[in-house]
Amino acid sequence: MERVSADDVDSRTSPAAAKRPLGRALGAEEVAVNHYELEPGDAFGFGYHRHPDQAELFYVIEGEATFETEDGDVTVGAGEAVRFAPGEWQLGRNEGDERVVALALGAPADEAGADIRRECQDCGERTTVSIERADSGSGLVTVCQTCAAVTGRFS
Repeated sequence: MERVSADDVDSRTSPAAAKRPLGRALGAEEVAVNHYELEPGDAFGFGYHRHPDQAELFYVIEGEATFETEDGDVTVGAGEAVRFAPGEWQLGRNEGDERVVALALGAPADEAGADIRRECQDCGERTTVSIERADSGSGLVTVCQTCAAVTGRFS
C-alpha cells in the first residue's frame, strides 16, 4: 500500500494554479491521477486537446468547471464527474468566480501524448502546438507548429 497527502506532492507547471501528480507519487502505473486547483480563468490543459489512446475522467470536488467539447460547453459542479473517451476533444476551465478543486484520472497512465490546439494570433486560427521550455529556462511555452509563434506562457 502507498499513501500520500496532496499537500505533500509538488505542483507541476501547468495552466492551473496547482497540478499535483498523485498517481506518480503513489507509484501507480495503470492510471494517472492528478489533483488540480484552478483559480478563476485557469484551465486543466494547455489548450483544446484530445488523448488518442487515453480515457480521461474529471471529478469536481469544489466549484464548477466548464468543459469545451465538440458538442458545446458542459458545466460540471461539485460532486459531479465527466468522462472523455480516447480521441474526444475537450478543454476544462474555471469560468466562475470561485476556486475549482478537482481530480483527473487517465487510463492508461502511459499515454503517448495529446494533440493540443490553441489560438495563434499570427495564423488567425486554432493551430496545433507543442509544449516547450521557455527561453529563460523557467516555465513552459506553447508554440504554434504552423508558424513557430508562442501562443501561451506558463510558470
